Amino acid sequence: MNTESIVLGLVIVTVAFTALAESNKNDDIDAKSIAWYTANVKEARSKNKECFENKELQSTEDCENSLHALKLVYVGVGN
Repeated sequence: MNTESIVLGLVIVTVAFTALAESNKNDDIDAKSIAWYTANVKEARSKNKECFENKELQSTEDCENSLHALKLVYVGVGN
């Protein structure tokens, strides 16, 4: 093998690992916003129930947003 092939292989592996890391990092990219959950209370309650039942999901942005929205809806902003 020549050095150009080795360097090309390393570049390809590096790009692949970087893409994989970025895709894992952006798992919450489809998370709904607090405003969306506030406007869609039924979905917020459903997501909150799902998060309550699965402890691994509780730290996701989607779970945090649904809980925050429910607090705003049921407790109020200034309370």
